[in-house]
Amino acid sequence: MAADPKMTKLPPAAELMKLHGVSRGVVLRAFNALQREGIAEPVPGGRWRVVKVGERADRRPLEDRIADIITDEGLPVGAAFPSASVLADRFGVSRPTVTKALDKLEAAGVLAGGGQGRVRTVRAVPIREERS
Repeated sequence: MAADPKMTKLPPAAELMKLHGVSRGVVLRAFNALQREGIAEPVPGGRWRVVKVGERADRRPLEDRIADIITDEGLPVGAAFPSASVLADRFGVSRPTVTKALDKLEAAGVLAGGGQGRVRTVRAVPIREERS
């Protein structure tokens, strides 16, 4: 990480095991040590990312962060919503993880449509709770 200041993701555990000839337990202990020192943190999907100095991670559920797109980008009711693939790239998670979050937003009445080959649309603008 020191050699590559632009590094944002740590290599997968399997790659580190093979590269250094160590067990999975050793790699996981190293990841946990990096987490205790505030250098890295786990992300959904079993990956780890580098925490940049002064960076504040958004630890809210993915569906809340996705819902923020509607208000942040001013999407009106009826507007097309970004695809699961676009959102997966944007949030650095897998497409199935995004699909689960989108399904929760559909169940909550925030999004409409979806399904294979269909575009999701905004059904309602979510109300943000004030944080103190």
